[in-house]
Amino acid sequence: MLPRVHDAFHARGITATYETAAAGDEEKLAAQAIQSGVRTIVAVGGDGTCSRVADAILRSGTPCRICVVPSGTGNDFAKTLGVNGYSPEQIAELVTRPGSTLIDVGLVDGRYFLNSCGFGFDASVLEASNRVRFLKGDAVYIYSALTQLFSYPGLEVSANGAAAVKRGRKLMVTVSNGQFLGGAFKIAPHASVLDGKLDACFFGDSNVLERLRLFIGAMRGNHLRMRSVTAATIDHLALSFESIPSMEIDGELRIARSRVVKLKCVPRALSVVAAPNALR
Repeated sequence: MLPRVHDAFHARGITATYETAAAGDEEKLAAQAIQSGVRTIVAVGGDGTCSRVADAILRSGTPCRICVVPSGTGNDFAKTLGVNGYSPEQIAELVTRPGSTLIDVGLVDGRYFLNSCGFGFDASVLEASNRVRFLKGDAVYIYSALTQLFSYPGLEVSANGAAAVKRGRKLMVTVSNGQFLGGAFKIAPHASVLDGKLDACFFGDSNVLERLRLFIGAMRGNHLRMRSVTAATIDHLALSFESIPSMEIDGELRIARSRVVKLKCVPRALSVVAAPNALR
């Protein structure tokens, strides 16, 4: 889709293009663009690409704006911005207009995130999805989640900052800034990127039948009504695990620095270009 993206932006006088050559180049290229005076960056990619670009913007301390031409697997950040169905031409037109909105971001283990951070089942599904080559889009996460429902063992975790949550074995813990996870799941249906809070969700471990009910509920966004789910709105949180956990951060798999993982909300920290009336 790159030729179409180039044509759409060049037609509006936007000609500076930076292309990654390897995974992880996003931060370096974004930093170079910012240092050269760029004040709007359009990321062509998925949630991981957007997250890396946003991390570079936030660390630069500049008022640089970010938007996205969605071309990833889940495109959760694009959904938050209301541009997931937009064409490159529509997004090019959008970014030529003045104005932007400041949104909240999360900070986990020293790294900023735009959309979500997850532990347990979430991270296991992401790891499994990286091995799926015969599906695309939302189907990748749905297929991977279904296979993990029968095999994932759960994890022990305690939470400091969410009083209603008791220590014990959990299927999954998610901490969300946006509403969506993995493209197909409305994991935090009440989340807002403008409220100065993060939405944490603790899924108690259970049998396969209950796991399947949680899976269906999370796709519909009505899982918060289930007895095995505890939700909390937080501005900071510390999670303690038996061993150093893997975690999903904006669709990418990472290993935490220690058994205790600290998270917090950073209110109104990032300038974004969004579709009209998309943010709440």
